[in-house]
Amino acid sequence: MRIDHDELTTFVEAIFKAAGSEPIEAAIVADHLVLANLSGHDSHGVGMIPRYVENIEAGYLVPNEHAELVRQDGSILVFNGRAGFGQVVAREAMAQTINVARKTGLALSALRNAHHIGRVGTYGEQCADAGLVSIHFVNVTGHRGLVAPHRGSDARYGTNPICISLPDTQHEKRIILDFATSKVALGKIRVAHNSGKEVEEGLLIDNHGNSTTDPGVMFAEESGSLLPLAEHKGYGLALMCELLTGAIGGGGTIQPGNVRDSRVINNMLSIVFDPARLTETDYIASELKAMCDYVRESPPRKGYGNVILPGDPEREQRAERKSNGIEIDAETWRQITEAAASVNVLPNTHQY
Repeated sequence: MRIDHDELTTFVEAIFKAAGSEPIEAAIVADHLVLANLSGHDSHGVGMIPRYVENIEAGYLVPNEHAELVRQDGSILVFNGRAGFGQVVAREAMAQTINVARKTGLALSALRNAHHIGRVGTYGEQCADAGLVSIHFVNVTGHRGLVAPHRGSDARYGTNPICISLPDTQHEKRIILDFATSKVALGKIRVAHNSGKEVEEGLLIDNHGNSTTDPGVMFAEESGSLLPLAEHKGYGLALMCELLTGAIGGGGTIQPGNVRDSRVINNMLSIVFDPARLTETDYIASELKAMCDYVRESPPRKGYGNVILPGDPEREQRAERKSNGIEIDAETWRQITEAAASVNVLPNTHQY
């Protein structure tokens, strides 16, 4: 089915208000999830609703919490997300980090103990809106591992995303690089599983370490594992995310001495700075355009379209899905409506 994004946002808001969120929180979370779908990242969109509702009921996700600044040392900030909605506490922590970066030119923040923060590119865009450059490292704790290390046969860490964002210039739209350090995000495997589709070869291994195209291995009692992006390189990046956010940032790593149940906790280490403190803005704009044009002008290989930049696919998807609606498979919709019914919210059947 295809659902209008405004109608979907209204439905999602109703779910979280019924689950205990104040209206402003429900609106922030709904806007974030639906924007992820609009951007083509269904893995981080409304399909997360059932997990969120489960975690609220279990006490793992606490509605109406806010980012708590627990330490500030100059331009270094440390926040406790208090197991609140990540979409709220990460946004608040980033807003304070942005304010410091505007004053000093550079800020570093560590966010600990936030429930799932969703699409990390959202926070890169938040910094780009402020005219700032940002780099974000994230790890995932509170549950079993999902990704096997290079040369390993079972999961030992999460999908640990990295995001780097550059703001708009007078010649180019913002560049937002946002990717999991696994070959694919778990949510994309969930979407394939719910749709009854196999995945490409080389993304998954089963619980014996053998390659498989069956997404169901990730949801079996004896689960399989995702594989790291670019073999040893993706593994190295993922491990650095784990150590930078979990050990140095103080939020804890996924090692088994820490809590592991069904919660989804994110820690994020962010570096935010004002590019105008480094170089003249006119030079940045002209050099950035020259380099981007140079890359785009590469003749495409057979079977590919033109060369694109990070952020282009999201812009394209937003335009298409705003016009034609967001496609949701039947099983994902069943799970969402079941979660909604558990808090006494029903979709308008005339709309859906």
